[in-house]
Amino acid sequence: MPTFADFDRRNYPTVGVATGYDGWAPTYDRTVMDEMDLALLDRVRVHWSGRAVDLGCGTGRTGGWLRAHGITHIDGVDLSAGMLARARERGAHTTLTQGDVRETGLPGGAYDLVVSSLIDEHLPELTPFYAEARRLAAPGARFVLVAYHPQFMMVTGMPTHYTPESGAPVAISTHLHMFGEHVAAGVAAGWRLTEVAEAVVDDAWLTRKPKWTELRGHPFTMALVWTLDRPRARPA
Repeated sequence: MPTFADFDRRNYPTVGVATGYDGWAPTYDRTVMDEMDLALLDRVRVHWSGRAVDLGCGTGRTGGWLRAHGITHIDGVDLSAGMLARARERGAHTTLTQGDVRETGLPGGAYDLVVSSLIDEHLPELTPFYAEARRLAAPGARFVLVAYHPQFMMVTGMPTHYTPESGAPVAISTHLHMFGEHVAAGVAAGWRLTEVAEAVVDDAWLTRKPKWTELRGHPFTMALVWTLDRPRARPA
């Protein structure tokens, strides 16, 4: 199975997830485009309701989107204290917990909606992540995952990275996950894949990033919608 190291063209100095996002937190919201993630949430056919958990909640961008779409209870989890501080300022979440998305400590079977955006590339393995999402989910729940598209990572060789306000670019530990890895991990955890949506580099992207002209039409991110089916009633 290929790894991101096979494609890395930048060779930036690399730091761990908590360190990297603590450093990125002050500028994150100015550098991440809605086309990466929120635009995909707009496209998927999900009934946004019930109690939600936001895994890898970051600065609260996803939580803010969920609240604007009618979700009133949102519990957030993130490894970075710096990102959580920003999320507290935004005020979209009901609770915020510093912790690992693979072992949150939150109550099992408590959520109608599990959401995670732009974090899977920081996990060496997907199986524990999908299993924790399954543990948190109530019967009938949806798991909406927005992920970097493996094709984009392979074509560009670009890790997740940021540029400190003073200094050179810094990469945050990045892992490549093929689409088949997502399917295998999700199915093994008991999820059923019900929808896939992909975002490509288009005119909206190129307005912000004109140097990406040669990438026009390439997929950048994808949204996977998983469903946890309710147990079938036994015949009387």
